[in-house]
Amino acid sequence: MKRVITYGTYDLLHYGHIALLRRARALGDFLMVALSSDEFNAGKGKRAYFSYEQRKAMLEAVRYVDMVVPERTWGQKSQDIDEYGIDVFVIGDDWVDTFDEQLEGRCEIVYLPRTPEIDASRMKECCDTEEA
Repeated sequence: MKRVITYGTYDLLHYGHIALLRRARALGDFLMVALSSDEFNAGKGKRAYFSYEQRKAMLEAVRYVDMVVPERTWGQKSQDIDEYGIDVFVIGDDWVDTFDEQLEGRCEIVYLPRTPEIDASRMKECCDTEEA
């Protein structure tokens, strides 16, 4: 069984997220999503619209996702890959070269292109503007 992992906040789940999850799942037989916890997001200066539990429930409803685990630290990627026997690490191409040194030799690293016309951050900005 080829195991794939990806990481993210997955707030305001949209078709770009679904496309990334579909493409990630196509790279193996099992897709795990490490979902940024609310505490981890706060440490990054981010605040998700939906809580961790709500985002987790949405991801678990996506047919491409086999398992969701919390992402609590930047450094847990190496540990997750070892603990879960991960073969492929997948993330959006906006992170190119960010994790290469940390993960080199542990698994295959794949950077997938983002869906250019959709972005949760822009969606939030739009909503914030409309509320003002």
